[in-house]
Amino acid sequence: MQNLTDKVAVVFAGSGDIAKAVAHSLTAQGAKVYVAERSQVDALNEAEIDDFLKKIVAEHGRLDIVFNGIGISYEEMGGRPATMEATLAHFMAPMEKICGSQFLTSRVAAKYMLETQSEGTILLLTAALSRSKLPNVAGITAASAAIEGMTRVMAAEWRQHNIKVICLCPGALMETKRISGWIEGAAAQYKIPVEQLVSQYQAFDILKGSPTLKQLGDTAAFLTSEAGAAFNSHVVDIDGGKLNIL
Repeated sequence: MQNLTDKVAVVFAGSGDIAKAVAHSLTAQGAKVYVAERSQVDALNEAEIDDFLKKIVAEHGRLDIVFNGIGISYEEMGGRPATMEATLAHFMAPMEKICGSQFLTSRVAAKYMLETQSEGTILLLTAALSRSKLPNVAGITAASAAIEGMTRVMAAEWRQHNIKVICLCPGALMETKRISGWIEGAAAQYKIPVEQLVSQYQAFDILKGSPTLKQLGDTAAFLTSEAGAAFNSHVVDIDGGKLNIL
């Protein structure tokens, strides 16, 4: 059964593993999905975002689902400097890139949903770092928490237009190139085996087996369907439960 037939969806940062998984699941559920990669649309450029969505709305007369899967690498953050050593630029890099991009794609999407009375769903992406206690990641931890707060604010602002805003919060998905890169980087920095880091993370799992990219994508499809109508303003954890996450 396809729950998203006739829905028009846009996925930003489409070259990432999470964005690909979401796009695949939305398509499998019958949605017409447009995927924008960095080479096509700069998700930090409001004019480019607007032009891209304007063309889609002109063709279909509606916009039902928008997901931004943007992430950031250690290199883009300037590594993992301790808070006493990090510059303001180090701290602000995740805030500008991931939080700033979510802000821009969300508000432009809301504008077109409002104009077309689509009553759609905007999906944001955060990380469990927002509620973790890890050293040397002050910038991305603050940015992750900011995205969650922004989700609640936008849901409150756009409620009268029946536009839903939900935030996906996956745990460390070992399948993704970004997480495997983070683990390798941390292992090199702290001079410990990769296997030890993975074992330490998985030791806090409540259920055996970490969630998969497919499960994340299917969760996104559920939240944007009629079956997920009760969800709005929520931060939805996709981690199987973690003992060390509130």
